[in-house]
Amino acid sequence: MRVALFVTCINDTLYPDTGRAVVTLLERLGVHVDFPEEQSCCGQPQYNTGYRHGTEPLARRLARAFRDHDHVVVPSGSCAAMVRDNYPRLAERAAAEGRGGAVPGAVRELAARTHELTEFLVDVLGVTDVGAYFPHTVTYHPTCHGLRVLGLGDRPRRLLEHVKGLELRELPGAEECCGFGGTFAVKNPAVSAAMGADKARNIAATGAETVCTVDNSCLLHIGGTLSRLGSGTGPVHLAEILASTEDTPYTPAGIR
Repeated sequence: MRVALFVTCINDTLYPDTGRAVVTLLERLGVHVDFPEEQSCCGQPQYNTGYRHGTEPLARRLARAFRDHDHVVVPSGSCAAMVRDNYPRLAERAAAEGRGGAVPGAVRELAARTHELTEFLVDVLGVTDVGAYFPHTVTYHPTCHGLRVLGLGDRPRRLLEHVKGLELRELPGAEECCGFGGTFAVKNPAVSAAMGADKARNIAATGAETVCTVDNSCLLHIGGTLSRLGSGTGPVHLAEILASTEDTPYTPAGIR
């Protein structure tokens, strides 16, 4: 099995520990992980802003970078959803316009080999107990792309429930959007901030030490809002919880 990590832009730029955590976790489970250096942005910001043709070169590049791998693992629900849901649409639209060569079959085929991290763990490797240890109280926010586009369902929760020492606390209004939405936060800052404040208050009400998601983009928004509200709850990506063990424990920023 040849597995590659698609680390994504936000993780590469702002949250490199998440990428490292994915490698640590998968190698502990016996998976060899490649990191093709040709990978770049999946094109989600451009596509969501309406620059469909500008997205096509990025899609071709990503397909080329991962052409030799059986599985591509993504620690981001939104970027996984971009490849899985929007790349086939991109190909269909290009073909309908008589520009089939602009988005080759390799782009569409990449979608079938791309998995968000929890999907890969539960569906491909068939594990829910990854040997993790995280002695903290945690609440889980199901991000929009993971919940509504990928249909992750209870996969993240099942993984969290098997983490030794972890106490999982229910999040009120869990399925409500945090307000980030990528370019939505830029175009509609007031609405985005209001939605983020609602989410942060619900998180703080749980009394949990940390909030986790499968998307660091959402955690960026949530974490900043929690900080401004003076909450002691710290944000952490699910991968970092799952990578933590009794021998090599991980303590997120904000946990005291």
